[in-house]
This record gives sequence, C-alpha cells and structure tokens, in this order.
Amino acid sequence: MAESRRTVPTIVAMKKAGEKIAVLTAYDWMTARLVDEAGVDMILVGDSAAMVVLGYENTLPVTLDAMILLTGAVARARTNALVIADMPFMSYQASVADAVRSAGRAMKEGLAQAVKFEGGRKIVPTVKAVIEAGIPVMGHIGLTPQSVHELGGYRVQGRDEEAGRLLLEDAVALADAGCFSIVLEGIPWHLGKEITESIRIPTIGIGAGPHCDGQVLVIHDIVSYTDVRPPKFVRRYGDARSVVRKAAEDFVRDVKDGAYPTLDESY
Repeated sequence: MAESRRTVPTIVAMKKAGEKIAVLTAYDWMTARLVDEAGVDMILVGDSAAMVVLGYENTLPVTLDAMILLTGAVARARTNALVIADMPFMSYQASVADAVRSAGRAMKEGLAQAVKFEGGRKIVPTVKAVIEAGIPVMGHIGLTPQSVHELGGYRVQGRDEEAGRLLLEDAVALADAGCFSIVLEGIPWHLGKEITESIRIPTIGIGAGPHCDGQVLVIHDIVSYTDVRPPKFVRRYGDARSVVRKAAEDFVRDVKDGAYPTLDESY
C-alpha cells in the first residue's frame, strides 16, 4: 500500500487488498521505536505486560493505570504503526459505562488509537457503546487470557464442531457490532481459515494458523527475552536474553577486576 502511516481505515483496506498485516507487542518507548522502524503495521500494548514486564503469573493483576502508562510510552515512539491499548481485566466487565470510561482514558491519557476487548457476543453492547463514543475497537476471541481460570488454563479453543460454531458466531457478531479487526488466539488452523473467510474485517492470528489476515506475537517471545518456554506457534528470531546476560556478566567481571573504567573512559 502507498500510505505508510497506518490508520484504522488502512488496516481494514489491507484485507481487501490481500496484504498481510504484521503486529507485535511493545511496552516501552525504545522497543516501540524499534518495531515501528521495522515496519510493523500495528503495535499492541498487550496486557501480557503483566507477565513479561511485571513478573505476574497471568494477565489478571495488571491495572488500567499501568496499561495507560505503558501505552503512552509506546504511542510517543510510534511514527507509522497503529497503536492499540489492551483493556485489562475488570476495566470493562462490570458495566458498559466502565468500559467507555476506561477506553476513553486509554485514548486521552495513553494516546492510543484503538482499544482491544476480550470476549464474543456477550460484549457486543460494550463494543457498540465504545465505538459510538468514537473509539475504534479490536475484538479478541478464542483463547482469551483474562478468562484463564474459567477456561482451565491456556488451552486451545474451538476444537470440536459446536465450539467452533460458537466462535464463528462470536466473530460475526463482533464484526457486525463495528470492530475493525479481531484477534483469533489459540484455535485450530481450519477454524481460523473459516472465520477469516466469513467476515469482512481483518483477523489477526496468534496460534490460529497461516490463513488469518495478519499475525501477532509477543516481542519478548520472538527475541527469546524470557526463560519461559514459548507456545508451539512462536518462532524465535533472536536471542536477546543471551546478549543482555553476557553484557552484564562482562561488566561485572571488569568492575571486579578493576578493568573498568580506564582513565580514557573517565572525565
């Protein structure tokens, strides 16, 4: 596409043009600069920050205030990518009014250009209200991490025919409600293909097969910046953990040995 700066309309148009959509997470200013320079179409400030940045066991503890802080750092770094703020657990579930308020804060204070909600048909009234407030919404169905306890862990969803049918209905309902795209997480590839072919808005897969309109991964996973074994669908493109650890080890050794700093490295 000729236009480099991504907006909601250009993301939607990419599906019509048959252009794949590349999405990565980022949670800080410098990382956001790097992935933006790399040419990603969207940067998702995911509630996965709870795990890969803040050290929690799952996504549930991260607060709206924390997400706004992280989103602002990312938004100030972007040049071309569309920045999406993940709405954390209990920032939108209690009421539609809470959802509109939370999404509004993500846009106003966090400088996001869109927000993401987890859930299917049950959250359609929320999605419609937020969109009516002038805030673009990305949906998220399948393996929804905020429902980890309800789902019994991080399990593939939609394996049987009935479960697949319900997820397809969720996707259609979210598209009809006005979402500009939908994340499909942890579902069989054939279901990802069926949903992608059944709705007019882009699907962004994460463990949902190659037929989605785009793909998203967590930046810490693709650069091996975590010691947690990643899911099967993650492809690693670097080894940042080893680079950082070696640099730190070399610094510690030089300080202990008196090799750093030298006079040439002093004022």
